[in-house]
Amino acid sequence: MLSPMSPLVHAFFDEATNTITYVVRDPEGHACAVIDSVLDFDYPSGRTDTRSADAVIAFIRAEGLDLQWILETHVHADHLSAAPYIQEHLGGQIGIGERITVVQDTFGKIFNEGTRFQRDGSQFDRLFVEGDSFMIGQLRGQVLHTPGHTPACLTYVIGDAAFVGDTLFMPDFGTARCDFPGGSADMMFDSVQKILTLPEETRIFVGHDYKAPGRDDYAWETTVGAQKALNIHVGAGKSREDFIAMREKRDATLAMPRLIIPSLQVNMRAGQMPEPEDNGISYLKVPVNGL
Repeated sequence: MLSPMSPLVHAFFDEATNTITYVVRDPEGHACAVIDSVLDFDYPSGRTDTRSADAVIAFIRAEGLDLQWILETHVHADHLSAAPYIQEHLGGQIGIGERITVVQDTFGKIFNEGTRFQRDGSQFDRLFVEGDSFMIGQLRGQVLHTPGHTPACLTYVIGDAAFVGDTLFMPDFGTARCDFPGGSADMMFDSVQKILTLPEETRIFVGHDYKAPGRDDYAWETTVGAQKALNIHVGAGKSREDFIAMREKRDATLAMPRLIIPSLQVNMRAGQMPEPEDNGISYLKVPVNGL
C-alpha cells in the first residue's frame, strides 16, 4: 500500500485571535487550499481590515500557486472568515460541513434573521459529509465529521496531515469547549477518538494555540501519537466519563469569546456581512441575554 503524500503546509498565525490559517500545497504541483482564513475586525469601531488575508494572498501569488479550495473546519466563534475576500482575488471553492444547516437554523433564530437568511447552506460552494473526498492537484483530501465543539465541525485529512480545527489543541492545552449551542462533550470524546485512530505518524495541525502554562512559544503542529500519549484532556487512555466531567466543569467557568457576536453572524453566511440596509450599511445585532 502506498504511503499518503505529504503536503507542504505554510502557517499564518493571527495573534489577535490566536488563530492559525494554513496554506496546504500539493508537493508535486502548484495546487493549494486555504484552511480557516481570518478577516481582521476591530470591535469598538466596527471596522474590518484585510491585512491577514492579504498576507495569505501575497504568499500564494509569490509562490505561483493555484488556489482550489477555501475550507472552513466549522463556523468559528472567535474570528471572522475572509473566505469571500480571498475567493474574489484568487478563486477557489468555499467548503464546510453539511451540518452548517443546523448551525444556521440555531443562530438564525438567536439573531432573529427572518426569512431572507437562507438556512440551507447555499452560501457555500460545497457542503461536505463524512467520507467525502476532494483533490488539491494530485493530493487527496478526505473528510471526517468531528462534532462536539459545534455540530458542523470537520477534520480534513490531506495526505499525511489532519487539520482538526477546534477539536484538539496542542497536547499541553487539551481540547476545545463544548458549551456552545449544539455542542456536546460526549460527541467531542467520540470525535477525538476518531481522529486518534489515524496512523500515529499523522501530522496534526490545530486551529488555535494559546501557549499553555510553562511554554514560551506558540505551536500548532503535533502528531496523532503525541496526542494519544500526552494530551492533558484525552491522552493516556482517559475515560469518556472523566473527560465529560472535566469538560463540563471547565466550560462552566469560561466567558464567551470576545468576537462571538460578529463572528457567528458573518461566518454562518460564509464570511459575508448581513445584507446592507437602505442606507447602504451592514449591521450586526447584539442579542441581549441571548447567548
